[in-house]
Amino acid sequence: MNNGIAAFAVSCTREPTTGAGTLQRERQLNRFLAEIERRALRIAEIAVRDRDEALDLVQDAMIKLVRSYGDRPHEEWTPLFYRILQNGIRDWHRRQKVRNRVMAWFGRPGARDEDYDAVAQAPDPLARTPEDELQADQAMQRLEAAVRTLPRRQREAFMLRTFEGLDVAGTAVAMGCSEGSVKTHCSRAMHTLREKLGDHW
Repeated sequence: MNNGIAAFAVSCTREPTTGAGTLQRERQLNRFLAEIERRALRIAEIAVRDRDEALDLVQDAMIKLVRSYGDRPHEEWTPLFYRILQNGIRDWHRRQKVRNRVMAWFGRPGARDEDYDAVAQAPDPLARTPEDELQADQAMQRLEAAVRTLPRRQREAFMLRTFEGLDVAGTAVAMGCSEGSVKTHCSRAMHTLREKLGDHW
């Protein structure tokens, strides 16, 4: 592997004017990032099991390191970089869980919304094929478009219950309404979304 990611990360943050000290620091950063690139990519790839996603995570971590901590002493770069990378990996998994939680809301006709644990029923993203991923992406795009058409309170209830993973009581507090209202709004939202998206879920 070449050090293309490392060079790109440094070039993204290059100052318009550079003095001798800045050029020296840039060369140090380039060397540091080139040295850790292969190991960091391997860590990210193991964590997310997707090379393209891993490349994005490593590149983002490098850019953040250069932008926010490039002026720190060289010996601080390694722990700072891996902290940034691990935070990025955690955020990636969090987004996957949100997507799976939303996907799990569908395909369960007859289940009572307040009794359903979407997190427990969510499919494992690491067990899906590329075709599954493509279908999931397309389904999420359709879902997002349909959610935008819901009345405001139904949209709020649906988003808090599915995307944020709040239970009925927590959603009621967030919306400033009764738990019964939350159940009603969620039920109506789900009914509308299933009518619009039934063929896709």
